[in-house]
Amino acid sequence: MFLKRLLTRNRPFVEAAIRLHQEGSIPANSYVLDLDAIEANTRHFSTEAHRRGLTVYAMTKQLGRAGGALDAITRGGADGYVAVDMACARPIVAGGHRLGNLGHLVQMARAEAREAAGMAPEYWTIFSRTKASEASAAVTRRGRTQDVLLRIWNEGDIFYPGHEGGFHIDELPAAIAFVNGLKGLRFAGLTTFPALLYGKDSRKVAPTPNVDTLARGVEIASATLGAGARIEVNAPGTTSTTVLDLLADIGATQVEPGHGLTGSTPLHAVEELPEQPAALYLTEVAHLHQGVPLCFGGGFYVDPVFDAYDTRALVAADPEDVSTEPVPLDMPDPAGIDYYARLHPPASRTVEEGDTVICGFRVQAFVTRAWVVGVTGAGTATPAVEGVWNTLGDRVREG
Repeated sequence: MFLKRLLTRNRPFVEAAIRLHQEGSIPANSYVLDLDAIEANTRHFSTEAHRRGLTVYAMTKQLGRAGGALDAITRGGADGYVAVDMACARPIVAGGHRLGNLGHLVQMARAEAREAAGMAPEYWTIFSRTKASEASAAVTRRGRTQDVLLRIWNEGDIFYPGHEGGFHIDELPAAIAFVNGLKGLRFAGLTTFPALLYGKDSRKVAPTPNVDTLARGVEIASATLGAGARIEVNAPGTTSTTVLDLLADIGATQVEPGHGLTGSTPLHAVEELPEQPAALYLTEVAHLHQGVPLCFGGGFYVDPVFDAYDTRALVAADPEDVSTEPVPLDMPDPAGIDYYARLHPPASRTVEEGDTVICGFRVQAFVTRAWVVGVTGAGTATPAVEGVWNTLGDRVREG
């Protein structure tokens, strides 16, 4: 889906990835990140967001929580990070970065509440009274007062299956009173997900019905707390520079770019947006069976935000092969394990074991067993690998 964009808008990055792989610096089954492009994308996004009075909490799960990516995003001006779970929060805090929002999309498990409280997130998202009580007990032990966001919902709101949860809009006044009555907690604002969605028919990003629920929630919270109370509005989903005006118009105060920082939101696939493509999946030809090349798998997970589509891959023995026509690739069946994927080059193409294979699909590194590799200087004569991380954000190899 994004391979053509990579080749037309960030060809030096693709060439650098091929060169570094062929030199042995990048292992097969790797999500490769252009750290310079991520930093530049973040700087542009953050500048525009701050101009609109929006706080930027970057999402890192797609990037495998790699320390090099977090450093690049921080240099680019992000205000902090959102952690969807504790596996995200740990490398954020360990790297010395600001933990902006914890608990959204994934609530804190009871046994992890104390650890979460010790991380001192700026905001902690709560879905229920039980989770509020657990957070209260955890932060009270730390002698802290914790600002919390409440996830709210109403009939007609949209959730991805398995993402449901939160306080019904009619419960909101009682929920605010309950939270403010607990030791160590202070109601600070509201959230939902997704606030924006891409429409495959319209090819545009538009607000979901959840946005109306947020607006009503702000009215209720303001009436409950009194005039002058500041209500934070966290509105994640399909976030890039292009939608910042839309987010500001719906009353958002916090935005959470993820794929926007790697130029891979759905809108990036159909329009040329300010963010440069900055991520690719790299593997290599493992062997041939009856003339069919098979490449190593482990990271063949395509974010299902799109309908199924035919995947093509660039096969290269050196950077000069970047001009060759991509070849069809059989995505492994999700019901199986992606040990390998089959390639189908034309009969006229010679493919050898060890050739580089590059795909441009929308990545979600954290749900795979791939490596995450940060590259700097992709547009120079001396590109380099800054580091190799696993998808928990642990550095496994220096550059």
